[in-house]
Amino acid sequence: MDAVMIAVGEETGGLDSLLDKIADFYEDEVAPAVKALTSIIEPIMIVVVDIIVISMYMPISKVDDQIK
Repeated sequence: MDAVMIAVGEETGGLDSLLDKIADFYEDEVAPAVKALTSIIEPIMIVVVDIIVISMYMPISKVDDQIK
């Protein structure tokens, strides 16, 4: 579909405005998808970081207990 629109834009001489319209359309399509993906990934990343931090501090805690 985009190829047909570009061909028409080339023939009519309005390629720049047509490409602007296509870019606006795709921006409107992509923005909600990125927002949804970010809202899904954010809690997962928090859990992963928490697991990494806990796995780093557990050995330190065990060594500290052995020293005392």
